[in-house]
Amino acid sequence: MPAPRTLLYLSRAEVESVALDMPTAIRLLEASFREKAAGRVEMPPKPGIHPRPDAFIHAMPAAIPAMGAAGIKWVSGFPDNAGKGLPYISGLLILNDPDTGFPLCVMDCTWLTGCRTGAATALSARYLARPESEVVGILGCGVQGRTNLEALTTAFPVRRVLAYDIVPLSAERYAEEMSARLGVEVVSVTTPRQAVVNSDIVVTAGPILKHPTPVIAAGWLKPGGFASAVDFDSYWQSGALAELDHLSTDDHAQFRYYRSTGYFTGTPEPVSDLGELVSGAKPGRVAATDRTLAMNLGLALEDMAVAPEIHRRAVAQGVGTVLEL
Repeated sequence: MPAPRTLLYLSRAEVESVALDMPTAIRLLEASFREKAAGRVEMPPKPGIHPRPDAFIHAMPAAIPAMGAAGIKWVSGFPDNAGKGLPYISGLLILNDPDTGFPLCVMDCTWLTGCRTGAATALSARYLARPESEVVGILGCGVQGRTNLEALTTAFPVRRVLAYDIVPLSAERYAEEMSARLGVEVVSVTTPRQAVVNSDIVVTAGPILKHPTPVIAAGWLKPGGFASAVDFDSYWQSGALAELDHLSTDDHAQFRYYRSTGYFTGTPEPVSDLGELVSGAKPGRVAATDRTLAMNLGLALEDMAVAPEIHRRAVAQGVGTVLEL
């Protein structure tokens, strides 16, 4: 009689406990985007449902054969959760055995989503930001504001951070926590403009809104500045986007899909995607004065790039709960 099939369940705390470091996450994402550029990734546009205004629940499947990765993430983003003391992002990821299709692991995806999104920002910045960038502006001091800054400090000589949040106390707490954690000066500011105009790198990490009221105007992002719009165009006025010398995304097909559903009405067509940058198919920053921006949408291949390593470490460390199928 065959042995019973089992899967490993990992809670959020257990996912975090395996200590996947940010440089490794960036390296894994780089490998996955090289595979994407070579046409060796299967990743359909993510379908979703929207139970409440500006809320989403997305299904994100992907397979990366070269990395032994196959599975799906079922992830939600509900802006009103903050008022309920709940995180904006929640969900689960199922990792499958690429040889049999059987589920190997079910893991909480909250920390994973933040980690891989920060890694994608740092990877984009490698090609689009000036290497000497040292001042970072963070708009939105939640999970993404933390993981994006952590990723950037592993790749750039960051010495000062300007943090803004619509809840001033959140920015103050962020400044205290992140300065202690990363050993850089983090200062809370009271307006979005203060976080943008003097920064070499800007990350906007608020909720994703279909019909936003953006505040970042033309001229705020300085010549030579790079931005990562984790929240799509929610913070960026069309005039600010129009003056960019290079707009990149992580996947052209996903970008067009979102545009067809009503997003990005004032956003120009991206010049490149991240696979094209990583593979050298298209150049990144050309001149020191270029204004550049990565509007990465968040891809299933990014989750599948890091999930197998989390699973491998959890098994090696004896972390998680084994369940019978």
